[in-house]
Amino acid sequence: MHKFVIEGGNKLKGEIEISGAKNASLALIPATLLTKGETVLKNTPNLRDITTMLQLMKALGAKTVLKNNSLLVDTRKIKKYEAPYEHVKKMRASIYVLGPLLARYNHAKVSLPGGCAWGPRPVNLHIEGLKKLGAEIDFEEGYIVAKTKKLTGGLINFDVSSVGATGNILMAAVLAKGETKIQNAAIEPEITSLAEFLIKMGAKIEGIGTNQLLIQGVDELKACKFETIPDRIEAGTFLIAATMTKGKIKIKNCIPSHLDILLYKLKETGCKVKTGKNWVEVTGTEKIKPVDITTAIYPGFPTDLQAQWIALMSIAIGSSQIAETIYYDRFKHVPELNRLGANITVTENIAVIKGVTNLKGAKVMSTDLRASASLILAGLVAEGKTEILRAYHIDRGYENIEKKLQKVGANIKRKYYQEF
Repeated sequence: MHKFVIEGGNKLKGEIEISGAKNASLALIPATLLTKGETVLKNTPNLRDITTMLQLMKALGAKTVLKNNSLLVDTRKIKKYEAPYEHVKKMRASIYVLGPLLARYNHAKVSLPGGCAWGPRPVNLHIEGLKKLGAEIDFEEGYIVAKTKKLTGGLINFDVSSVGATGNILMAAVLAKGETKIQNAAIEPEITSLAEFLIKMGAKIEGIGTNQLLIQGVDELKACKFETIPDRIEAGTFLIAATMTKGKIKIKNCIPSHLDILLYKLKETGCKVKTGKNWVEVTGTEKIKPVDITTAIYPGFPTDLQAQWIALMSIAIGSSQIAETIYYDRFKHVPELNRLGANITVTENIAVIKGVTNLKGAKVMSTDLRASASLILAGLVAEGKTEILRAYHIDRGYENIEKKLQKVGANIKRKYYQEF
């Protein structure tokens, strides 16, 4: 096991290079199953979740090589159409192989997904969407078993906007016969990136960036080279770190428009924000103002930054309220933040934070990816030493986070420990 040991109190100053987007990569990699050839995905982050996805791809027969953030995926020798539990249990995004396998090979067997320990994220939208494209789907001993003679286009109208379901149906539809229309499609940057990748492979998609996608099925796609977009959640986490430590951080290799709502909220706290073509600079304020947020689908405030925002508000001057509308029970970080001296109460999907003058170092436990990020942020400003156990959670979504933080002045180290 690894843990992070942090001595808080340093103002962070300097520049941080943002890695490729985890959630975009986790859709792009399975999309390579739609073609027979060698695809190169540049700017792929080296993360635990990416490793898990590559292990799954190898289990299907693909060859993968990740070197210097450039990923080669060779799908010419796919020989299995089953995504086994041993891989899928580690990560919910593994269900992304369902649509591509079904579209290209007409059958697929995918274990029901695992992943973070919080919140129900049902797969019914994926299943119902594929059924409307002509798939026959059964459930056998914890597996989704799908088959079809040939997927055919259809009308998909999601009751709830879902990034995962939109991605899966989009990948299935590009090789389906005829026209598919997806209504209430997700418009997150990761979906836009996936659509642009599919178009570069030869897909015909209209309405990119809107909640209505129109897909004309094609007979085949071709392998290509593509660059993964920067990770907006990683970028947001470091910008919040600058605000919390009352420092000054410039993040490079980012897309500022992906961060619009966060930047607006950061300005409300009193900090200064500057933006360029591919960079954002935040200068913290000595007196952090309390700012309420409500999580929402893009372009609203992302649920993946909710835990980090609660950490920020824990040291604001005054009280704030955070409403979680995406995953109602995503508050496992709250008890651990309270162990550091925060004053946070949760009622149903609402967290009320009363800002405190100082947080104090303690031993805390990571429970999931974004909760881990919030604890690191809190540790950066806590008095004394903070130990964050189970660092593997953060490694799922942040590439070399301690090295990036060290570069801008954080006193953070990764250490081994034994857990009994």
